[in-house]
Amino acid sequence: MEVRNGEVHVDATEARAGSTNNTVRYVLLISIVLAILAMTIIWITGALNSDQGNNAQANSQRAVAEEQATKP
Repeated sequence: MEVRNGEVHVDATEARAGSTNNTVRYVLLISIVLAILAMTIIWITGALNSDQGNNAQANSQRAVAEEQATKP
């Protein structure tokens, strides 16, 4: 800290009252990666556990049968 002509001049480290490390960047990067991993795991397990798409032919046959049953 310097005093020049009655004005106080402080450098950036003193003004921040600490050092300028990259902790915030690391926390942001790690949290984004964890969020992407969590969403991917949820998406994959949901896709593996669903019946949709696994019985495509049976679903098509059922739809045709239902359509024919509704026709007069």
